[in-house]
Amino acid sequence: MKNKIYPCLWFDGNAAEAAKLYSEVFGKSSVSFGNQMVHIFESAGQKFMLLNGGPQFRVNPSISFFVSCVDAGEVDTIWNKLLAGGSVLMPLGKYDWNEHYGWLQDRFGVNWQLMTGKIGESEQRFIPALMYTGTQNGNAEKALNYYKSVFKGSEIKYILRYTAEQNEIAGNIAHAQFTLGNQLFIAMDSSYQHEFTFNEAVSLVVECETQGEIDYLWEKLTDGGEESRCGWLRDRFGVSWQIIPSVLYKLMSDPLKADKVVSAFLQMKKFDIDTLLKV
Repeated sequence: MKNKIYPCLWFDGNAAEAAKLYSEVFGKSSVSFGNQMVHIFESAGQKFMLLNGGPQFRVNPSISFFVSCVDAGEVDTIWNKLLAGGSVLMPLGKYDWNEHYGWLQDRFGVNWQLMTGKIGESEQRFIPALMYTGTQNGNAEKALNYYKSVFKGSEIKYILRYTAEQNEIAGNIAHAQFTLGNQLFIAMDSSYQHEFTFNEAVSLVVECETQGEIDYLWEKLTDGGEESRCGWLRDRFGVSWQIIPSVLYKLMSDPLKADKVVSAFLQMKKFDIDTLLKV
């Protein structure tokens, strides 16, 4: 199964503004799709969906994005552009794990962790990082093993655990790298009293070529989780996913079919490809 997985970011009417900012900030980028509801921003061979979902959900630091930069100068340039109207979570500087690193939240609430050099052995520029907080604290390792069982060909690349001297729960995950298919992700536990956890404002989109793939992932990821509408679900750890057919963007780009396609999938929980093709 060679599914494409990419993040969806929830906005309150300003997805086009965010797409424009990110395409300017990250360079060699483009907005490959756009309508009133959805914009697709692409950079370095990776895709982000930007969704105008309304005021219901707000992006928070539970899912952030590591960004690999060629040098400190690039980190500084991107940092200064993203920080306008935003806030600093960890100031730019030298840390044990990187010579030039910083964590910020941009004016839309999206969280970016900027650093020099590659992350592990990956050439991937943007790497989603999942932070397990609150009632999910301590579940990072369970989640990694669960996702590994769901997405065939995945593996846990690296685990660094907290020690008792770190003012954390010894044995919990301080930093882990894992792949879903050939895509790298990061995970960590945090026992601090954060006022956030996973929600629908950042979801992971999985494009599927066949109905069989949709059925398989829907069954696996809703096990212990919760179904929602329009291809959305929440897994047992609270992470939101969208399981969609890869043909969806083509159908929504067809002016003769787009409205009928939207009307059809608004009635669905799990997507049904045949129904969409027949509208």
